[in-house]
Amino acid sequence: MAFGLLRRWRSAGTSGAAPVLSVPLPDGAGAFACEVVDPTGQPMGGAEVTVTALGNHRTAAQGTTDPYGFFTATLPPGSYSVRMMADGLTPARETVEIAAGAALPPTRVMLHPAPQQELPPPGTWLFDPPHTAIRFIAKHVGMAHVHGRFTNFDGAIRVAPTMADSQVSVRIEAASITTGNKTRDNHLRSADFLDVERYPYIDFVSSRFVYQGGSKWTLHGTLTMHGTSRTVGLDTTYLGTVNGGYEQELRCAALAKTELHREDFTLNWRSMLARGIAVVGPTVQLELDVQAMYHTHDTPTPPE
Repeated sequence: MAFGLLRRWRSAGTSGAAPVLSVPLPDGAGAFACEVVDPTGQPMGGAEVTVTALGNHRTAAQGTTDPYGFFTATLPPGSYSVRMMADGLTPARETVEIAAGAALPPTRVMLHPAPQQELPPPGTWLFDPPHTAIRFIAKHVGMAHVHGRFTNFDGAIRVAPTMADSQVSVRIEAASITTGNKTRDNHLRSADFLDVERYPYIDFVSSRFVYQGGSKWTLHGTLTMHGTSRTVGLDTTYLGTVNGGYEQELRCAALAKTELHREDFTLNWRSMLARGIAVVGPTVQLELDVQAMYHTHDTPTPPE
């Protein structure tokens, strides 16, 4: 339906007159549409759009733009605030007046880069384990998702004067995996999965930071697990710097996520399934929820 409406809108706008949105409207309703584009003017598919009624502040419509950057909503008459947002960009807001039986001409909205947050001071920041979590989610074959975490790890962030030159190193004890099920945890530690006797550590060493706008970064690096090293990218949100804790230490925080494919690390789930072993699926969502304390100006020592 939406694509057909937009085709009619485009054809109506080719004559040079203001484009008209041709929408079949319910009795007493009106409609509006918006086109969201990025800072270069390219369509932004997947941008989040929220329409709020100004009278009672209730959400009247919500969704994401289509692959061409368009969003359309049919609404009761009234005044509405329309908020458009996307990762790494400054949200935009428009006010629209909806009248019964009328469809407003589509509005083109450009989202601009969000200002960069103030970064933590240069120096070494050590992970604070009580306030840091390394979690994962995997789909159990034929069943619900399995949620787990690693309880023993060390990590350090060396913040350079230029953030792109900063470094991160993390070492996780593979045997510290826990999912809340002792039998499953022992199986995950076995040679069928992590094989912790042969490969006691999971290591990550970064290679570069890439700024994505606003508080968003991509952290590229090498993950070594089960004796295999692969290049991965972590979608990272910098959460800021505060003085906190009992000692009022200077702390910074970040949330990093990535998706791992188990076969990239020679964990062959298909062969185990063929042998009748109930396993988790082929992909694992990994999340590092990090809080780090300012330590020194020394460089962190990467895992050996």
